[in-house]
Amino acid sequence: MRSHLLNGLTAERYRRSVTEGVERVAAKLATATGPFTGVTVDDLAPRVDAVDLDRPLGDTAAALDELEEVYLRDAVYFHHPRYLAHLNCPVVIPAVVGEAVLSAVNSSLDTWDQSAGGTLIERKLIDWTNARIGLGAAADGVFTSGGTQSNLQALLLAREEAKTDSLGRLRIFTSEVSHFSVKKSAKLLGLGPDAVVVIPADHDKRMHTVALAHELERCTKDGLVPMAVVATAGTTDFGSIDPLPEIAELCAQFGVWMHVDAAYGCGLLTSLKHRDRIDGIERADSVTVDYHKSFFQPVSSSAVLVRDAATLRHATYHADYLNPRRMVQERIPNQVDKSLQTTRRFDALKLWMTLRVMGADGIGELFDEVCDLAQEGWRLLAADPRYDVVVAPSLSTLVFRYIPASVTDPAEIDRANLYARKALFASGDAAVAGTKVGGHHYLKFTLLNPETTVDDIAAVLDLIAGHAEQYLGESLDRAS
Repeated sequence: MRSHLLNGLTAERYRRSVTEGVERVAAKLATATGPFTGVTVDDLAPRVDAVDLDRPLGDTAAALDELEEVYLRDAVYFHHPRYLAHLNCPVVIPAVVGEAVLSAVNSSLDTWDQSAGGTLIERKLIDWTNARIGLGAAADGVFTSGGTQSNLQALLLAREEAKTDSLGRLRIFTSEVSHFSVKKSAKLLGLGPDAVVVIPADHDKRMHTVALAHELERCTKDGLVPMAVVATAGTTDFGSIDPLPEIAELCAQFGVWMHVDAAYGCGLLTSLKHRDRIDGIERADSVTVDYHKSFFQPVSSSAVLVRDAATLRHATYHADYLNPRRMVQERIPNQVDKSLQTTRRFDALKLWMTLRVMGADGIGELFDEVCDLAQEGWRLLAADPRYDVVVAPSLSTLVFRYIPASVTDPAEIDRANLYARKALFASGDAAVAGTKVGGHHYLKFTLLNPETTVDDIAAVLDLIAGHAEQYLGESLDRAS
């Protein structure tokens, strides 16, 4: 079995095995005719269940043949131009090279003696991101597993900086269309069920700052403690960007921690055309960025950034076997001092390779392309009498629904849109997401692939209309 260990003696076997895997994936990418095959759980589950994990195949080629059956053939391929569903991006090749390197070397980014240069590379990328945001010379941060963890850590720091022993008095203010992780974080941090104060959004799905000011005043008068305002730069459902400068002013006025969840909108940090859309982010106390959303990085690649490096002390614990206090005095850089995680992948290497090969402008050009595509898609939807589109895009998301000419029952329209989404996914022709607006079912394009064209959008809209019309026709037949 030692022949399977990666080391100097097995380097050639490693090269052959990884090459075999790469060739299989390359073949799938080159031949995929849609983002999905339409396989059902009932079809696929028996294939996976039939695998006996206690009887190894003993051969990489055989294992890859089996993997073709249980995964590769029916995977959802985000690289396909008609994958328009969730916040999943196609990935850039330099990042995938970085992924291959970091997996093989297997550094752990908790302590210097497990990572060496990896620690310095991650710190360099944190400094680079902070400079792009404009947080200042005292800023710092750390890579995380994703936006949910980044938001949790930011709110942990905000809770500690609020300096109160009465957790039940703490309040977090956020938009009604912000990410669910805000409420989840509040629960994990031991705050009460009323801790999250939901602020209504305006017509453009941006936090209503007049309502925010009113709630901050009310909570202060009631003897409560405003702990944090969570502004969103790119909501999951709409891609909307809260009015950051106005929110920053209110946070300064009331002495409240300002966190900006820019998990989606962080791509604007590299934009050559639209950077001004997140003006005001530089006034935040903490920021979430997901490079694996709008920097075209493989999952996972995220970070939480803070204006004041000293606030990261709230996540610091010392263990004699890992990061004893003497290491601080010896100026040994340990990233575990800043992180909620201990063992942690060298995910920063993917972004490092991307920047060293493509540069920040290269990332920005790709993100600008999808933002501009969304504007074209908006114009297409706005001119199409078959569809109602909710709001003009701030980033690359479009929320809309099919409106039949001859049906007025809202419930029936909801069911037609639900059916169309499911039927489209089952066909394998395209993938779109869904959400609710005003209690009704809507569909969603999340455009993160620069290879997607306006023709792709138009074709998918025709497919959606066809499926919806089929459902409504069958519904009429059943009713008659």
